[in-house]
Amino acid sequence: MDSFNEAWDYVCDYCRERIAEVAYQTWISRIVPVEMDFDSQLAILQVPNEFHKKTIEKIYLSMIREAFEQIFGSQIRVQLTLPKEAPAAKEEENFSESDYDYTFSNFIVGPSNQLAYAAAVAVADHPGQKYNPFLIYGNSGLGKTHLLNAIKNRIRETHPDINIIYIKGDEFTNELIDAIRTGTQADFRQKYRKADLFLMDDIQFIAGRESTQEEFFHTFNILYEDRKQIVLTSDRPPKDIATLEERIRTRIESDVMADIQPPDFETRVAILSRKAEALDFEIPDNVKEYIADKLKNNIRQLEGAIKRLNAYYLLQGKPPTIALAQSAISDVINNDQPATVRIEKIIDEVARTYGVSPEEIKSNSRKANVSNARQVAIYAIRSITQITYEAIGKEVGGRDHATIVYSLQQTEKKMENNPRVKATIDDIIRNIRNM
Repeated sequence: MDSFNEAWDYVCDYCRERIAEVAYQTWISRIVPVEMDFDSQLAILQVPNEFHKKTIEKIYLSMIREAFEQIFGSQIRVQLTLPKEAPAAKEEENFSESDYDYTFSNFIVGPSNQLAYAAAVAVADHPGQKYNPFLIYGNSGLGKTHLLNAIKNRIRETHPDINIIYIKGDEFTNELIDAIRTGTQADFRQKYRKADLFLMDDIQFIAGRESTQEEFFHTFNILYEDRKQIVLTSDRPPKDIATLEERIRTRIESDVMADIQPPDFETRVAILSRKAEALDFEIPDNVKEYIADKLKNNIRQLEGAIKRLNAYYLLQGKPPTIALAQSAISDVINNDQPATVRIEKIIDEVARTYGVSPEEIKSNSRKANVSNARQVAIYAIRSITQITYEAIGKEVGGRDHATIVYSLQQTEKKMENNPRVKATIDDIIRNIRNM
C-alpha cells in the first residue's frame, strides 16, 4: 500500500477523534491524498470544489497540519488543490474509515460483545423473523457501527434484491428538514417506509426533535407491521435518553437490546493483532500488550495506534518498539481534545439541536431561537470545558463577561423550572461527551 495513503489514513483518524461526525463526513472524508514531496515537506491534497477548499483553509487546516506533524515529527506544509489542478498521474483513491470492509468475520468477539454479536448474526441470517426491532448500545468506538454494517453486508449478500436503507440519526433529521423546506415530505416518507431492511446508527440524535420523532414513529410502525427488519444503535439504553418520546422508547424496548462493553485485555490484543495482520505489518507481542494495557475503552483508538505505527514504519523506516508506541499513543493518553476542538463540537451539536447554524450562534442575531441556542451553547461550553468566562465570550462572537454570566444564570433558571429543557441540555452534553 502506498505510504502516503497510510499517512492519510492516520490523519483521517486523528481528525475524526477531534470533530463531530457530521463535520468529519462533510469536510474531511471527501479529501483525497494526491502526493507527498518528502524533500520539500509538502503534502498535496485534493478537495472537490472551491467552497470546500475555503472551508478547510479557514477551519480545519491547522488540525490537518497537526496530524501530519504527529507522524513526521516536524511541520509539514499542506497544499489544497481542486480536481482540475491535481496531476492526472497522481489521482489516488481516498482510503478512509468509510471504505473499511465491515463483516462478521473480521469482528473480534470477546466477553464484552458476544451477546450483541450472536444476536446480530441471528438477525442477519433471519431478517424480519428474529429480534425485531434489534438495538445495539454502548459507548463510542466499541463496534456498534461495525455490527450494524456487518448485518447490512450479510443480508445484501444473501438477499441481493431487497431494499436496504442505512441512515444516521442526525442525517435523518437533516433530510427531514430539507424535505420540509422543499415540500418533498411525501418522497421522504416513501423512501423510508418502503425499506425491507431499515438500519439507523446513533438513534440518540433524533431525541428532543418533535418532527423527527413523529416521522420516525410512523416509519417504525409501518415497517414493523409489514415485518420488515429494523436495527438500531445508540450510545446508551433508551431509558437513559431523557428526551426520547415514551412511545418510541417502548417500541424499541419491545424486543432484544444488546449492550457492548469495553473489551477485556485479551480481546484488545486480538484486535491489535487482527489490524496489524490486515495491514501486513509485523508488530512484537510486547508492543501490542503495551498498547492494549494503555488503551482500554475504545477500539478505534487501538486500530488508530496500529495505523500510526505502520505509518512510522513505512514513511520513516522505524520498526515498532515500546518507545515508539509510547509516542504513537501519547496524544490519546494525555488526551484529550484541545478545548478549542471540543468547543466546535459543542456549538455544532447545540446548533443542530435547536435548528440554527453555528455561525448564527456566534453572530449578533437577537432572534429568540438563536439567543436561546447561544445561551445553551454557553452553558454547555462552561459545563464541559470549564474555561473562563472571558474565553467563552471569545468563542461565541466576542461577548463580554457580564453577557456570559447572564446567559449561564438564565439557562440554569430555565433548567430548574422546566424539566424538558433540562433533559434536552443534559442529552446535548452527554452526546458531546460520547462523541
